[in-house]
Amino acid sequence: MTWQEELRHSIHTAEALCAALGLSETEIPVYRSIVEHYPMMIPPYYLSLIDPRDPADPIARICVPSPEELEPSGVFDTSGEGDNTKQEGVQHKYAQTALILSTNVCAMYCRHCFRKRMVGLSDAELNKQVTAAADYVRAHPEINNVLVSGGDALMNSNYIIRRYLEELCAIDALDLVRFGSRVPVVLPQRIYEDKELLDLFTAFARKKALYLVTQFNHPRELTEEAARAVRAMQKCGVQVRNQTVLLRGVNDDPQTLGLLLRRLTKVGAAPYYVFQCRPVTGVKGRFQVPLQEGVKIVDAAKNLQNGIGKGIRFAMSHPRGKIEILGSLSETEYLFKFHQAKNPADAARIFTAAIPPEATWLDGELRAI
Repeated sequence: MTWQEELRHSIHTAEALCAALGLSETEIPVYRSIVEHYPMMIPPYYLSLIDPRDPADPIARICVPSPEELEPSGVFDTSGEGDNTKQEGVQHKYAQTALILSTNVCAMYCRHCFRKRMVGLSDAELNKQVTAAADYVRAHPEINNVLVSGGDALMNSNYIIRRYLEELCAIDALDLVRFGSRVPVVLPQRIYEDKELLDLFTAFARKKALYLVTQFNHPRELTEEAARAVRAMQKCGVQVRNQTVLLRGVNDDPQTLGLLLRRLTKVGAAPYYVFQCRPVTGVKGRFQVPLQEGVKIVDAAKNLQNGIGKGIRFAMSHPRGKIEILGSLSETEYLFKFHQAKNPADAARIFTAAIPPEATWLDGELRAI
């Protein structure tokens, strides 16, 4: 199928899901109740990666709804996106970086999504005028890079992608422009089949450094089709970087995570973050790994890497900034560092915090050292 046909044949109803996975029709009401809260979209390509014989299949865990999503604990905005929104669809949390929410559409709705409040649902937080977003960037010369995100930035039409490239690549103060997308993972045909899209990136990569920031979370996602999409972007002159989320039941063991990082470096999608899963409503209870356990997993996976793979940082996107999780000082005392900070007074600050065995987020006192 072409990528457009993939989208047309995507699974988005409880009935279609049960039929595709051979589930009992008695389960339809359960899945329907979840999909009413948090939409589902699974392209046939990604569905084909599931092992239906494995009840704990990690690929299914990423894309198939679960009743655990209806558990009410957690919050919808875990990193202060509302407070950082300066105008419609434009966030400015860190002085040098602007983030543009370009769409609420994804090729697949990941069950661990940290923007469950809006993806596939509300367009209230989106940028609706490319020029208005670019005008904000031009008015703030301290901004030297922009992340076009969503939703999924590559699910915009080629026309809209061109408009972002035209406007942003013309701003001298910008060193680079990033596009955030899981399309290489869940719908790689969207990239390597679309000559118009590739020609766009080829043309504008000659004018400005362009990056594609993607998210592979399991080694089985790195198929030949996915690698082909990565190589197609690289051929355009676009650098590809990967941010993995540490997910319970998906990559929460050193061998799986280590193999993923190795395969990423092999195809040139350099991994640079492993993120602690956020305590999002509908996500927290299902996907979060305790911090103490996460440190051990990431360190062990890092020990399996070559020099490029060892460059990853274990981090969390906290309301106060991007915080690197450095490791343990004692049984419950852990060391952290602000990798990026919302408040300039926190810049590069190193601190400790008490982390009990069950803790999955940094909520308590930050003690300076």
